[in-house]
Amino acid sequence: MQAYLGIDIGSVSINIVVLSGAGDVITGLYLRTKGRPIEVIQDGLKIIHESLTPQIKIAGVGSTGSGRYLAGVMVGADVIKNEITAHAVAASMIAPDVQTVFEIGGQDSKIIILREGIVTDFAMNTVCAAGTGSFLDQQASRLNIPITQFGSLALESESPVRIAGRCTVFAESDMIHKQQMGHRIQDIIYGLCEALVRNYLNNVGKGKEILPPIIFQGGVAANLGIKSAFEKALGLPVLVPEYYNLMGAIGAARLAQEENSINGTTKFKGFEITSLPYRTGSFECNGCSNVCEIVEIYEKEIIIGRWGSRCAKWDTI
Repeated sequence: MQAYLGIDIGSVSINIVVLSGAGDVITGLYLRTKGRPIEVIQDGLKIIHESLTPQIKIAGVGSTGSGRYLAGVMVGADVIKNEITAHAVAASMIAPDVQTVFEIGGQDSKIIILREGIVTDFAMNTVCAAGTGSFLDQQASRLNIPITQFGSLALESESPVRIAGRCTVFAESDMIHKQQMGHRIQDIIYGLCEALVRNYLNNVGKGKEILPPIIFQGGVAANLGIKSAFEKALGLPVLVPEYYNLMGAIGAARLAQEENSINGTTKFKGFEITSLPYRTGSFECNGCSNVCEIVEIYEKEIIIGRWGSRCAKWDTI
């Protein structure tokens, strides 16, 4: 049985998926990066390999996310694509007529506009962490509430309070102020959800024509309060897919499948890479005034990839 491996490596998590030829998830994994992407990629692939039956053969590999080049050269990816493409492809698998995709991860958020299956517009917020998973984790920890309960508590709100959500610092200060005024935690949490949704729509979604079907994916999609706040603000239903936190990896796997249908071969090095030694390094290129930082990765002390230049002088991917 042929299957396709997708890896989405971000700043907070690494997601790995094995997809069947029919587009079904055979197995999937969500791991925290913890500042050690190489080790976590190897650990994740080891877990994935152990969960697969001998009959399953990896016929293609795709990588995406901010660390897509790192993962791609390590595993021998057939396709290395940006997050916009991967998330759009995955959303189209869930709802072929999807017109809007909300994606909120650990450190950034994005909106993707599709029309007739084609990406026509998108926007990303990579400057401020307001509204992302890391900020919600921080607030849940401060309130001593498990992040898994954050959304359900928000839905218990009877009278949400208005929280200033345009900045993480202001939002936290406002939450503390509302607590000191005696507002219920449930009302404060839902007020925060509404503030984060306002921030998203006024910044990332500014000027975008948001039409249904709308799919909400990324780790923050697990928060029922955020989903409810989106539906309340837009007056439209918002669909959260079953594998909301693995959608980037699913899209990468599907892109690898498409590549395999053209070439019929794969560059996948095999699961043996889980036991190989890797290390990274970098240097500055002084060839021009850009002074680009070139990142390189070594496998058994042999350079297997370089990237980071504005031109293609050093690229070996």
